[in-house]
Formats: sequence, C-alpha cells, structure tokens
Amino acid sequence: MNKGKKQLKHQKNRKIYGIIIFFIAAMIFIVFIGRFFYIAIFHSIDHVDLKQKVAQLYASKTEIKAQRGTIYDNNDQPIAEDTSTYKIYVILSKSAVAFGKRQYLAEKDKAKAAKVLSKNLGISYQSVRKLLDPVNKDVYQVELGNAGKNISLETKQKIQAAHITGIYFKPTIARLYPNGVFASHIIGLAENQNGKLVGVMGLEQAFNQELAGKNGVRQVEKDTKGTPIPGSKVKARAAKNGDNVYTTLDTRLQTYLETLMTQAQDRYHPQEMTAILMKAKTGEILAASQRPTFNAQTKKGLTKIWRNILVEDSYEPGSTMKIFTVAAAINSGNFNANATFKSGSFQIDGKNVYDWDRSGWGYITYQDAFIRSSNVGMAHLEQQMGAKTWLSYIHKFGFLKKTGSKMPNEVAGSIEYKYPIEQANTAFGQAINVTALQMMQGFSAIANHGKMVKPYLVKKVVDPNNQKVIYQAKTKKVGQPISSQTASQVLSLMQDVVYNEDGTGSAFKINGYKIGVKTGTAQISKTQGSGYLTGATNYIFSVAGVAPANNPKYILYVTMKQPTTFSNSTSGQMLATVFNPMMQRALQQSAESTSQSGQQVKVKNWTDKSLATAKKNLEGAGLEVTVIGNGSRVVQQSIAAGNTLLSGERIILLTTGTKTMPDLTGWSRNDVSALAELLNLKVKFTGSGYVVSQSITANQALTGQKELIVKLK
Repeated sequence: MNKGKKQLKHQKNRKIYGIIIFFIAAMIFIVFIGRFFYIAIFHSIDHVDLKQKVAQLYASKTEIKAQRGTIYDNNDQPIAEDTSTYKIYVILSKSAVAFGKRQYLAEKDKAKAAKVLSKNLGISYQSVRKLLDPVNKDVYQVELGNAGKNISLETKQKIQAAHITGIYFKPTIARLYPNGVFASHIIGLAENQNGKLVGVMGLEQAFNQELAGKNGVRQVEKDTKGTPIPGSKVKARAAKNGDNVYTTLDTRLQTYLETLMTQAQDRYHPQEMTAILMKAKTGEILAASQRPTFNAQTKKGLTKIWRNILVEDSYEPGSTMKIFTVAAAINSGNFNANATFKSGSFQIDGKNVYDWDRSGWGYITYQDAFIRSSNVGMAHLEQQMGAKTWLSYIHKFGFLKKTGSKMPNEVAGSIEYKYPIEQANTAFGQAINVTALQMMQGFSAIANHGKMVKPYLVKKVVDPNNQKVIYQAKTKKVGQPISSQTASQVLSLMQDVVYNEDGTGSAFKINGYKIGVKTGTAQISKTQGSGYLTGATNYIFSVAGVAPANNPKYILYVTMKQPTTFSNSTSGQMLATVFNPMMQRALQQSAESTSQSGQQVKVKNWTDKSLATAKKNLEGAGLEVTVIGNGSRVVQQSIAAGNTLLSGERIILLTTGTKTMPDLTGWSRNDVSALAELLNLKVKFTGSGYVVSQSITANQALTGQKELIVKLK
C-alpha cells in the first residue's frame, strides 16, 4: 500500500516537473521569437542601430588629408610649403613573394643596390652593404637610419631609376623651406606630429590654426571581399586646405641681409646679432634676421638657439635711446640746443653719471651732447624734463608694452625707475629693457613726422578654397608721441651724427644719399650679482639709421652683441659692414621700382657746360636746382660727378657773374654746408632742424661776405 502510494506520488511529481519545463521552454521560445521580430522590425538592439553597424562593417572609410597653407613673401613667392618626403626600406626575406614574383632584394643585386644607395644618400658603400647583410638572416626588412629618412622626390626618382627589386619607399608629409636660411626664426617651423604638420615656432606657430586646415573623409560600402558594392552610396566630406599667409618680406632684400650678416658673423664672431629693415611710413618689415640662426630646410644650427631674439629678448639699448630722450626734451619744451653744460661726469644723489670719455669735452652744447653721444647731457635733459614727464614719453613711444606683432612669446620689457639715478640712467639707455621691435616702432615716430606706426610682418591671410581674404593688414597708427616739427629737428641731429666732424657716425656715410643715424654702445648686465661686464668687447654695439634723412623711406636697426674681435675696425666700421650696403641696396631697389618720385639720379659732370642745358637735364630728372650767379656756364657743382641723388634732393650750380644769396628758408643743414663750401663762406649754425633765418639776406650780393650765420628750428 505504502509502496503504491509512493509510485503514484513520483508520477505526479514528474508530471508537474514536465509541465514546468514545458512552460519555461515555451517562455524562452516566445522571448526569442519576440526579440527576433523586434530586431527585424526596428533594426535596433540595446540602443544600437544595426543597419548603421552593418554599413560600418562593410564600409571603407578613407581620410583625405588637408594641405597646410603656404607662407609667401611680398612677391607671392613661397617661403614655406607642403611637400612629400620618403623613407626607404629594403625587404630581404625570401618569403616576400606575390603572384609568383619576387619582392625581396636578391643576393645578386646587393652590390648594385649598395652602390646606388650610397651614391644618392651620402653614406658609404660599406655601411650600406653591412645593413644589407645582417647577422640575423631571418630579418624581414631593414631601414637605413637617418640617411634613409626625409628623402626628396628627386632623390627617390634617382634611386627608382636603377630598377632594383626590393627597395621601397614610404611617403610622409613634410614642410619645404626652399630658401634655407631665410628669416628662419620669424618664419619658424612646422613638424610632423603623428602624421600631421604642426607649427612649433615663428609664424608657423602663430598662425598654426589658420594654416592647418581640416581633413576630409570618403566612405564607400564594400562586400566581404572588399569590393565596392555597385549602386551603394558614397559619403564624402571634402578636405578644407589651410589658409595661405602672405608676408611683407622682400626676398631680394632678405637674402642680401642674410649674406651680409653671415659675413659679419664670420669676421667678428659676435655672440648675437640682429637686423631689421622697415618701411618708415607703413611699418612693413622688408627684411629681418638674427645670428645665431638655422637652415629651416636642413635644421642645421637649430640647436644653437630656439628663441626669436627680435621679440623674445629684452636688453638695455644704450645710446640709441638718446633719440627718444632728445625727442621728448624738444617736444616738452626742455631742449635748448645752444645751452651748455659741463661734460665728463655728473653727480645725482651721490652717484656719478659718466660720459664714455670720462674726461669729457669741457663745456658743450646740448646739440653737441647728441652728436658726441654724451650720457651726462642726456641725464641733464632728464632732470630738466622731470621723471614724470620723461616716463610719460617712454610710454608714449611704446616701451614697456608688447607691440602685438603676432610673434610667439613676445615680451614687454622692463624698467628700473625708483631712484633719481635710475631715472637718469634710462635717458641714455640703461635701467630700461626693450625689444628690437619696440625700438623700430619708436623710430617710426621720428621718421614719420611724429606719427608712430606698428611694425608688421603679415600683410594678408587668404582662404585658398574660395580666394576670400580673411585678414588684410594695413598701416596702423599707434600713437603721436611728438610733433612733426620735433621729428624734423631730431632727424637733423641724426644727420649731424654722420656729417659733423665731432659725430660718432662718420662710418655710415653712403655716397649719393643723406643718412641720419644714432650709434649705441650698451653695457651688459652681469648674469650673477650686480653691475656690468667689463672688457672692450663686452657691449651691445648698435646703430639706428634712416634714409633719405630729410624724408625717410627706410629705417634700419643693427645690433651686435659681444663680438670676439673688432678685426682692426672701430665699432662703427664693424656695424657699417651690414648697415651701409643694406641701406644702399634698399634705396637702389626703391629707385628702380619708382618712375619719378624717389628715383635715383646719377649726377653728370656739368662743369664748363651750358647752364640752361644742365638745369634742364637736372630738373627733368627730378632734382631741385639752385643756381648761384648770373652767368651762362657752370663753373662748379655741389655734388661731384658720379655720385647719386634721389629725385627731390638739391644740387647747387655755381656760375660766373654776379652772385647773390638765395633764400635759405626750409633748407637743411647739409644743403647750407654745401652752399658755404662752394662760396668759401664760414658758416655758423644755431639750433637744429631747418633754416628759419639767415644773416645774409636773400638776394644780397655776396661780394666781400665771409661769414654766414643760420638759425635752424
């Protein structure tokens, strides 16, 4: 009985278990079928679009590289542009066979391959042969180290012309700098970083976002064998090439400047050099460079210095700062050219200011203070202006503030101005740190009738995809620190530095052109401790100049820090090896590119020639002709034959007959000096600038006259 009940109970349990299992299986089946229909209808699972996933599985996506923008000079010639370089590799494994053809370098071809590679890559035959016969015979392929990288297309084609199986090339994007050493720290560099060119210096860095562009993409659907599916959609987004940057640099002038600076570097071996040539009226920088520099194409010299000295280094400018001191004193009514002071030394708060010649020149005028480059004279002018007034002019001339050049890492400079001695020191270029670009900006006010313009290197940025100009530079006035009359007086004083017998700039005379300059010899602060370095060459020697001096077209500023030797030259002659030929080349090039205004005129010999003919020819060439005497033939001329003038400049012709004094109003000091020399007159000047009065009145007979007194203002 008990046994029967147990069997019945087991049967009942099995039936229940069976029913449970059936329903579980049915539920699983229903869920599975439901899931299947859901996927079939909605093409989605766990918020994933299956259609998109399948498309991606069978789609081939190709990135289309954008071309980096090109950097151009002011004549639209490329300075930096994209190119392709190649890396060489050689397959050695005999397993490299495709479609029954050998893909590796055969043993019989190794000698030929080594010869071709060594010839085109500049490495020895033995070195290449060693690489082609590795100790490990199982190696699949070998590379040729640095010699096998960054190969140009031309070199690649020469190697391929040998038709050697087993030598292959892998392309990489690169940047081409066709001019080599060419404003290298200004243009900068773009380097390949993870397959993309990135600007790391100079304009390449400053305009990296504009130059870079945006890559495109192309997507095509393919079957399981990788074959494009006919009729399938092709999705594409075009690459947007980077913007092109157009600079103000003149390739002819820049190349010439690089040559001159290299020559000076090889001769004087300075620690550093800079030079900037700028259009006085616009602020366009036509040429600029530094030493040390590097070859942007080969990278040779890059390890010597990474900084762009023109904007990243600040320094005490020395006596070139006196241009601004005198300008501020004149403009603020604190400059009396004929007042005198005792030169040599001057004590302020128990501390001495010394002239470069500590014994001085006795009592001299403030005009002579500028001509002779007297520190004491400048210290007196600062005291007369007052510290507050002088500091206001320092700010007006743009110092202690970045110029906004767009160059990376530009600094603002600094000043020590707490104590009276520091305030006086700034008047002759100590206790104040400036950049070369700040100096150029300040000089523009002197050369441009008091109007100060911002120096600039980039004239426009153009989108090459639609030729739209997205940035257009223009001359930007950034201040009017002085009046036009003040600027004229300073220009006159700068001419005196060159042509006065006591001036420090006689080395900067250029035949046929009127030049105005100010020289500088700046002490260098010790890197440790206080005070300055000592020794004949431990200075920053500099010259700032304009030409033509009466109405400047160009400003040229050259600095040379710690030359190793003067090479039997004076500091002025040393700087003149760069300044004179560079300024002359700029003026000559300007004359070639203009028709009448500013045209260069070579003076002929008109002595013993007809006055009428001489005057007609000279005036026809654009020169201003002044005739002394009522004779019909020329007996003497103020500019010797063979010299050159720019149109608008004055030439004086002396004839026979009665001679009368011309009206000198508005004449420059140089023109008056030339007249006095022709007439054997002793001339005495008061003031600076241009003639406002004369002791011998206009049209007065010159018979018996021996002295001429002229007032300049």
